[in-house]
Amino acid sequence: MTDSRPNLLFVMADDHAAHAISAYGSTINHTPAIDRIAHEGMRFDACFCTNSLCSPSRASILTGTYNHVNGVTGGYQTFLSGKWHLGHGGIHDPIGFDRWSVLPGQGRYHDPEFLEAGGRT
Repeated sequence: MTDSRPNLLFVMADDHAAHAISAYGSTINHTPAIDRIAHEGMRFDACFCTNSLCSPSRASILTGTYNHVNGVTGGYQTFLSGKWHLGHGGIHDPIGFDRWSVLPGQGRYHDPEFLEAGGRT
């Protein structure tokens, strides 16, 4: 039996305003790859988050629920990648994801070090 659920690609850029993307009206920035995804897929025009803090707002966006009821995966596998500035080890590690690989702090761009559930890579 074929899985009929859609494939999802969710791109979330930190401090990246919608008006900086040409699909949302920018005449200064030309973003043809993002424009194509917006044209062929789904575009969010009325999206907001109920929490002004980084981690809780990301969890709300990823799950589509209020922060007090997050945790439902809907059968999808989850992976977190990106910068992580909440520490490492024990209670500081990302939770709620099947796998994760994050850059500590703001991250090093040349030869970056990643943190994973099994340690540093």
